Amino acid sequence: MVVVTNRIPIAEGCESDFEDRFEKRIHLVDESPGFVRNEVHRPRPMKFDHESGEWRPDPDGEGYYEIKTWWRSIDDFVAWTRSAAFAEAHKRAAPKEMFRGANIVDIHEVFQSSDLDVSRDV
Repeated sequence: MVVVTNRIPIAEGCESDFEDRFEKRIHLVDESPGFVRNEVHRPRPMKFDHESGEWRPDPDGEGYYEIKTWWRSIDDFVAWTRSAAFAEAHKRAAPKEMFRGANIVDIHEVFQSSDLDVSRDV
C-alpha cells in the first residue's frame, strides 16, 4: 500500500474557497482501480511551550493543507495519474492567487500500520 500526500500552501483568506473546491469535487478518483481512500487535512499550526509543557496555537505558523490518497500499489496510483479521469478531475484549475507557494508531493509505502495488516496487501 502507498500513501500519496499533496501538501498545498494556501494563501491567507483563501481557505474557505479551497475547502469548498474539495467539498464540490467530482469524486472520479473514488472509482479508480486500487484506490482505497482520500482525506483532506486542514492545517492547525501549533507550537509547544517548553516552560509550561503545553501546546498553543501558533499565529505565525504556516501550515499546509494535505490531500492524502491511499492506494493498493504505486502502479494503481500511476495509472490514475495517466487516466482520462485524472485529467477531467484536474481540469478546473484554481486561481494562482489561492496559493502562497508551490505544492509538494510525497509518496510513502506503508510497511506497518496499527489498523490493518498491510503485509497481505503488498
